[in-house]
Amino acid sequence: MLPSHPPSPNYLESASMMSGTLESLSGLGEDGSSIGSDSEINGLAVRRTDKYGFLGGTQYSEGSDKDIRVDVARQRELKWLDMFNNWDKWVSRRFQKVKLRCRKGIPSSLRAKAWQLLSNSKELLDSNPGKFEELEREQGDPKWLDIIEKDLHRQFPFHEMFAARGGHGQQDLYRVLKAYTVYRPEEGYCQAQAPVAAVLLMHMPAEHAFWCLVQICETYLPGYYSAGLEAIQLDGEIFFSLLRRVCPMAYRHLKKFKIDPILYMTEWFMCVFSRTLPWSCVLRVWDMFFCEGVKIVFRVGLVLLKQMLGSVDKLREVQGMYETMERLRNIPPESVREDLLVQEDDRKKKRSKEDKKKEKEEEKRKEKEKKKDKADKESQKKEKERAEKEKKKEKGGKKKDRGGGEAEEKNGATAPRDSA
Repeated sequence: MLPSHPPSPNYLESASMMSGTLESLSGLGEDGSSIGSDSEINGLAVRRTDKYGFLGGTQYSEGSDKDIRVDVARQRELKWLDMFNNWDKWVSRRFQKVKLRCRKGIPSSLRAKAWQLLSNSKELLDSNPGKFEELEREQGDPKWLDIIEKDLHRQFPFHEMFAARGGHGQQDLYRVLKAYTVYRPEEGYCQAQAPVAAVLLMHMPAEHAFWCLVQICETYLPGYYSAGLEAIQLDGEIFFSLLRRVCPMAYRHLKKFKIDPILYMTEWFMCVFSRTLPWSCVLRVWDMFFCEGVKIVFRVGLVLLKQMLGSVDKLREVQGMYETMERLRNIPPESVREDLLVQEDDRKKKRSKEDKKKEKEEEKRKEKEKKKDKADKESQKKEKERAEKEKKKEKGGKKKDRGGGEAEEKNGATAPRDSA
């Protein structure tokens, strides 16, 4: 791997100005564990990180989650390693299996490589050797660099990687975001790119994170980070129309209080739920997102709205616009589990298949009824024609009978004269 370049003196100076002093994670607790400076600044002294590296905050995991058995985890790792060795074959011929394994969750030890392969960012990395360093050496637009510097301390301040102002995490984040503004000067920098880049940096080196960010901005969410946000507004309209179908109750509630999708889905979609969900859920969503694309973001958004506003009891708790927005901005961690997101999505798929089956059966039934109606009409028509023929025949018979009677009468009348 090519050597990393240190940030420019200008950045270090500005980082120092932002924090008042260039702090680090050198402080130790009584038990010798690391204490993040920002966690102290934010009024929360946490001695240990959780298994994801969080020192505190809303995404800190209390206790241990329901862990997978060691033997099962090992089996999953071996399966993924086998896929890595034959990646093109798996993606082209057995993609459904890849998708299923992403839905179960990518092993944490292999997540970085999996994300890069799923997004094709590894291909970009391999075909552009030295490009990231070249972008770093460029001066960059001061307008964007100033905004980036101000945003650094806002990205996951309770995570051990970004807790120290001017620390290695913030330095790498600065490098990645600056490189993107040089790589795409016409787009520049969008603040929603910072948390996305930060999540990537939690799993991979800066250069790898940069190419992964490029793929997210240009392939997965094209137009989302451009000035004007036209793409996110358009997707907001699509999302709202889908909500009307999936959860009419939530749709009517949001419409009643004139809460446009752009008010809540901007953070959800543009940050890929990294600021919204418990961290185990974030990782599961990202695993599926890299595999299946933007439709995962739509599905998760619909599941959340259904969870938050999908019943009468839940709507009683949010009687106005303010309460509703607060609920959507601060989703209680206990109400959203990673399994729920996948299961709900699977249930939707199952319902969708069942609906399609019912639709086909309904179409067949209607077709059958049409054929029966047609046959009945044909039968009635034939019956009518037969009846008319019978009627005509009867009429013809009566005429013949009357004609024969008259002839007999005439014959009877003339017979005596002939005999005489």
